[in-house]
Amino acid sequence: MSQETITGTAPPVRQWPATDPAGVEFDPVLRALMDEGPVTRVRLPNGEDWAWLVTRHDDVRTVTNDPRFSRAAVVDRQVTRLAPHFVPTRDAVGLLDPPDHTRLRRSVACAFTARGVERLRERSRRMLDDLVGGLLASGPPADLTAAVLSPFPVAVICELMGVPAADRHRMRDWTRLILSATHGADVSERAKDEMGDYFADLVGLRENSTGEDVTSLLGAALGRGEITLEEAVGLAVLIQIGGEAVTGNSGQMFYVLLTRPDLAERLRTEPGIRARAVDELLRWIPHRNAVGLSRIALEDVEIGGRLIGAGDAVYVSYLAANRDPDVFPDPGTIDFTREPNPHLAFGFGPHYCVGGMLAKLESELLVDALFDRVPGLRLAVPPEEVPFRKGTLIRGPLALPVTW
Repeated sequence: MSQETITGTAPPVRQWPATDPAGVEFDPVLRALMDEGPVTRVRLPNGEDWAWLVTRHDDVRTVTNDPRFSRAAVVDRQVTRLAPHFVPTRDAVGLLDPPDHTRLRRSVACAFTARGVERLRERSRRMLDDLVGGLLASGPPADLTAAVLSPFPVAVICELMGVPAADRHRMRDWTRLILSATHGADVSERAKDEMGDYFADLVGLRENSTGEDVTSLLGAALGRGEITLEEAVGLAVLIQIGGEAVTGNSGQMFYVLLTRPDLAERLRTEPGIRARAVDELLRWIPHRNAVGLSRIALEDVEIGGRLIGAGDAVYVSYLAANRDPDVFPDPGTIDFTREPNPHLAFGFGPHYCVGGMLAKLESELLVDALFDRVPGLRLAVPPEEVPFRKGTLIRGPLALPVTW
């Protein structure tokens, strides 16, 4: 990247190491970058060179919704990145731009509409009731993550995808290897290839299907010639691994609630505020480490008083945007009455998380089930003894020991 594309004094390039902040601590490196300015420059542990980092809410929305910033242009570029194995490739669905990205999402859109998500509500509630029933039958103490928070999202996303129940454990194992930064690029890529082969077979078998699950919709679109098998597989893998985010998010939510009894008590006694509370917790919790996928500026664009030059790599931080004090007064405080709450937990623009509505439904069902059926739910260990995942892109407790 050329310094000639920058007007004025360029901000220094800051190293952003792969760290594992304790518990639900906000990344101190990101906090320092936010304090430095709305648009800074960073170098991540892998890849090459540096990239712009955009942290202000309005600027993040601009970059993610502006066609002058391209995901597709990242392909064949060794952009600085967090994980060694997230190398941009042409078959990566997350790196498509409209209209190709729009065409591909359209093939599964009906599964993620309000009607499509509502179709899963009762089945999801029944699956969750069974898991909570098993938790109660086994008795305390228990690991809430292992008993409920991990198997529930896996069951729901597999139900949505049309993956048979017998294969859920394989999906969970593949997903965790793909998202881990500790096993090495080869292990992660092999898991991704194995999951891709699985979905290639499943989608291929459903080319003439009239089902409403995602693999059936992809199979039907493939049969009509609207998408390729490679595109169908790429989207299936992306949606499947996206379901793992609910495990991390819900683990953090319940860690926060069980370490702040005043918040938990409000949800027990005021069920009417639960939907807004889930939105506020989604805004506040630190979903991931560092940043996701980058974009490339296709022309010179001014953002936040900085001239981002054509060809420059750009990252946005949704975590930072959700702590923007100009949009969220007192952003470090969890406020269940916050209104409005235009958080960006599920992204923004064409790449807005296709499963965002489903993820919110799962979180609301978890809050209802656990606070209504397990009224005495509390941590079984001191908060500092709750183990959190290390070396993974999605943050969350490894285990959540509870009693009641």
